[in-house]
Order: sequence, then structure tokens, then C-alpha cells
Amino acid sequence: MAGLRRQEVAELSGLSVEYLARLEQGRATHPSPSVLMSLARVLRLSDQERAHLFRVADQAEPAHGSIKRHITPSVQRILDRLTDLPVQVVDASWHCITSNTLAYALAGDTSALPARERNLAWTVFTGAPTRYIRTDAEERLLRLELVSDLREARSRYPKDKLLGDLIDDLLAVSTDFADLWSQRLPAQPSLSSRTFLHPEIGPITLDSDFLTVRDSDLRLIVYTRARDSEAAGQLDLLATIGLQPFSRPMPR
Repeated sequence: MAGLRRQEVAELSGLSVEYLARLEQGRATHPSPSVLMSLARVLRLSDQERAHLFRVADQAEPAHGSIKRHITPSVQRILDRLTDLPVQVVDASWHCITSNTLAYALAGDTSALPARERNLAWTVFTGAPTRYIRTDAEERLLRLELVSDLREARSRYPKDKLLGDLIDDLLAVSTDFADLWSQRLPAQPSLSSRTFLHPEIGPITLDSDFLTVRDSDLRLIVYTRARDSEAAGQLDLLATIGLQPFSRPMPR
């Protein structure tokens, strides 16, 4: 892991430092394919190096088919139980597959929008309306993360037509995306918080944590805040107000 400290590798791959240390020392057996893929992405392994990593771990390398775009029963059960926290489910291309009721109340009910407008990469690089607001610094970091993630998804799913069309269209409509795409960026850390501008409550800033579904590229984005914080009270108010349709235009 030359060039990166153990803590940096752990942060970028979504693993704990303790678990990564056990892997290095051979004390953690049978790491899942999703863990191995995360490490291969962070360490920027070649196809041959990645295949060797899976052989050493005695795991089958995931097939390069299509991105998983369906909700598994276990993920649906999680959504059904986490009613007091906003949760979004996104795939490897940053397409929002579904959200729970509180997440729709937070970000607006986008379920009826065209598929492209439910893709975060598309809305960010085309300036489509959204309740998700960022500072200039956050905007830059988000763009770096999105491009890095899309490049990784492309390497894993080279035959996925929807992903290929998304990337081709972004290259055509966004000079910034094209510039970042040409730089072959390494893996980027995710922003630890997000701010949403609600039409009645105003700005709501929440911590955002990513949970990766095992053996799948589905990610759950869970929004939380300390119980005694202002944002926690805003979440309670949001639950009372309930679901509102997403209206356009929204300020960025």
C-alpha cells in the first residue's frame, strides 16, 4: 500500500482501520467481493492485479455484466424499518433507485421525474434544479468524487449501456466533466455532510453515511444528526410536514 497510509486506505475504501490491519496481517479471513473491489479501486490495481487479489482471497471476481438496479428484499426491509431517518438508495452510476418517505420529504419527491434527473452526476454537471445545495468547495469535491466513481463503474461494467450512454452524454454536454474525466482521478472520499434547502423549513444540514450492500454496488445514504442539534429538531418537523412534490425551479 505504498503511497497511502493505512488510515487513508481505510477511509477511502469504507473499511475500519482495525479490519484493514487484520487483513494485512492475515487475521481476517474470507473478505467479501465488495471489500476486495473497494481495495482494488482505492489502490488503483490493474485488471491483472485485481484478478490476483481475488485469487489470493479465494473469491470469484464479480462478472462484468450490468449494474444492479433493483432493490433486494433485505434492502427493502431496511427502508421499511428506518422510518425516522432519511435514506436514499443509489446504484453504481449514482442513479437514485428509491428513497424512504422521510428522504422524499427532505429532498423532494423526484420519483416521477425522468430517470436522468434522478441521477446525481447528471444533475450536478448539467445544473438541473435540486434541493441539495453546496458551497463552491463542496461542489468541487463532489464533482471529483462523481467522476472517480463513474470511471470505476465503467471499469467494472464496460458493457452496461445505460452507464455508457450517461458518460457519453456528460462528455458531450459538460466541459468540466470532460476535463475531469481525462485526468483519470484516483478514488475520492465522500463528503461527510449535505445541506438541503427545504421550501418551508429552510436549510437542513445532516451527516451523510454510506452503507454498501454486500456483493452489490447498491449504496444506502443515511442522513443523521445528533439528537440535541437543531437539525434533529428540523427532522422532527419534516416528519410532521410530510411528503411534498418536488417543484421546479429550486435554488441551487
